[in-house]
Amino acid sequence: MRIVERRLLPHLDWPLFFAILALMIIGLASIYSPTWDMKHNTVGKLFWMQIGAIGISLVVFAVALMVDYRALLQRSFIIYGGLVLLLIGVALFGVMRNHSRRWIPIGGSLLFQPSEFARIGVALALAMYYGDSRRAQRSLGELATGAGLILVPFYLIWRQPDLGTSLTLVPVFLGIVFLAGVRLKWLWIALAVVVVLSPVIVKYGVTPYQRARIDAFLDPGGDPKGKGYQQQQARIAVGSGGLVGKGFGAGTQGAYRFLPAAHTDFVFSGLAEEHGFLGVIVALGLYLFVILRSFDAAKLAKDRAGAFLVIGIISGFAFQVLYNIPMSAGMAPVRGYPLPLMSYGGSSLVATLAGFGLILNVRMRRFTN
Repeated sequence: MRIVERRLLPHLDWPLFFAILALMIIGLASIYSPTWDMKHNTVGKLFWMQIGAIGISLVVFAVALMVDYRALLQRSFIIYGGLVLLLIGVALFGVMRNHSRRWIPIGGSLLFQPSEFARIGVALALAMYYGDSRRAQRSLGELATGAGLILVPFYLIWRQPDLGTSLTLVPVFLGIVFLAGVRLKWLWIALAVVVVLSPVIVKYGVTPYQRARIDAFLDPGGDPKGKGYQQQQARIAVGSGGLVGKGFGAGTQGAYRFLPAAHTDFVFSGLAEEHGFLGVIVALGLYLFVILRSFDAAKLAKDRAGAFLVIGIISGFAFQVLYNIPMSAGMAPVRGYPLPLMSYGGSSLVATLAGFGLILNVRMRRFTN
């Protein structure tokens, strides 16, 4: 494995790095209120755990940046196989919480969620598979092979059950195959098949709990104290923020636990309540910058596999952002999507920083042989 040479450091994309760091700091501030320990009137344990997760994530980020991404691509199918084994391990030995088996204990109260790393493993495998050829167009067989690579982890994650995380593999696949030159007609046909089969998918692939969330989105006022409660509280939090918000630590919906998951899936609602429209604009601007700057890294990549890797990683990231933010405002059905870089959660943050380490890795090494 190759380590970063000093001559490469000037080519590191510092604006992208600082934008990522800024989003993590905003997220940490947004986690502060809903994790405050009211009983002891002190900073909550989860807040300190998130600080620890940021430290670990930055170490993983540095490793992902230092190791030549081409060395990882050459071992991509080994990494992919290891990921599948971890997901099988979750099914056999994982910890059960809230009717889901998604975590592997790693000591004490710490839990590791392998599914968060599935996007990276799939992106590496697909980038290697499609980047190994310079043909402008791909056959139906190549599309099917790529789909097969995501179906295995997709199924294992869906069975946990975790439909939300499994669906984040789809934009990774679509972003890479589109760039690789798969004919659009095959993608349209695949979409048509999904639409036709949607009643069957909803009946057998969606749990009653997930269907209740869809019903709550379509009619949040139908059961405001039951299945529509979370979306109602999210809308109240966002709407009450106004232009400049209630002030840091002065929010009520998250701090007083009216809004469930205010430090995880609905962290953006808390941001809107405390910092208002102006705070939302700053966060959205940073996310837009990070996404566009990452696409720029794909354009600058020195090889096709590197470009495919960047597109796969940023497509999965963008999908989560573009779904979580409308969901936080009550504009989309509730799904278990953390807001990348901002939501509480060690596995999610480590996986996200590892992905950005690879994106910066590709951009930085565009001048190497």
